[in-house]
Amino acid sequence: MKHNAEVQESRHDGLKWAVVVILLVLAVVGNTYFADMALLYRVLGVVALSVVAALVALTTTKGRELLELARNAKKEIQRVVWPTRPETIQTTAIVLVAVLVVGLMLWLIDTLLGWAMSGVIG
Repeated sequence: MKHNAEVQESRHDGLKWAVVVILLVLAVVGNTYFADMALLYRVLGVVALSVVAALVALTTTKGRELLELARNAKKEIQRVVWPTRPETIQTTAIVLVAVLVVGLMLWLIDTLLGWAMSGVIG
């Protein structure tokens, strides 16, 4: 029974995606057509049509899957143990020192190879 409901919903997904595309095309064409209107009104129109298109897209199967993914990502982010301020400062300092040391080594190698090539070439 559940499978039949999913098939029925997926049949309507094509129609919903068509509505989304039509709304977005309408936003672009309307923005161009009303080029002589104030920019604020055109931006508000494009934003309003885009929000409606996004709401319609979220009612599709893929849209619901995206919402579920976002919820799971939020839960996962809440489980992350973030470093403390001293740990962050220490790690940043280590990275900066490592970048400085590697940069100096590369500069030294480049300079030595440049002198060597100048000696060979003349």
